[in-house]
Amino acid sequence: MTANGAFTRPDGGNCPAYFAGPGEGAPALVVLQEWWGLNEQIQGVADRLAGAGYRVLAPDLYRGDVALEVAEAQHRMEMLDFVDAADQDIRGAVAMLRQSSPAVGVMGFCMGGALSMLAAARVPEVDAVSAWYGLPPANALDVERIAAAVQGHFGREDTIVPMERVDALEAALQARGHTCEIHRYQAGHAFGNENGANYEPEAAALAWQRTLDFFLRQLAGGA
Repeated sequence: MTANGAFTRPDGGNCPAYFAGPGEGAPALVVLQEWWGLNEQIQGVADRLAGAGYRVLAPDLYRGDVALEVAEAQHRMEMLDFVDAADQDIRGAVAMLRQSSPAVGVMGFCMGGALSMLAAARVPEVDAVSAWYGLPPANALDVERIAAAVQGHFGREDTIVPMERVDALEAALQARGHTCEIHRYQAGHAFGNENGANYEPEAAALAWQRTLDFFLRQLAGGA
């Protein structure tokens, strides 16, 4: 089932969202948009995860706006309050899903990948996070607050998220004995977006399978 609706944030406000998936009792995922917005491509990701058996909620962080040009996407991302999005929109989405799901994960792409990592540190109710080619500024991420299992997918040719930042995050998580798996691909930024110029089908397929395997272990009790 898919539907458009809204959920309640911790502060009592509403956040519009796209819902997909089976009924109560299934594990759940929050899917976070790229800087373009909650467009058809991200809704397609939600539908694909729903087909894998997850209840999925994709918050509309831009409140109905979808960018079509890079400059517009950059502007909308810069206008977004990342802390508010993590503490209110994402936490509210997790809380709603937890009402009828035993475990909840977060998965995000580009801007949504950065927000996924913020959620790992700022939303204690999250069980697992898979971040695709996105990291928040180092000074915004308190690794010591992360309790969720963490997975990351990054392109070695990514000029937006350089490998030294990925390496530093991995080292910090490993130093704490944290559950993490960081994967690197011979690809650029946004290699998993089938509508984008940097799409790499082989890397995307491998990252997708690794993501499903990760959430199966962390959320659905798989081996």
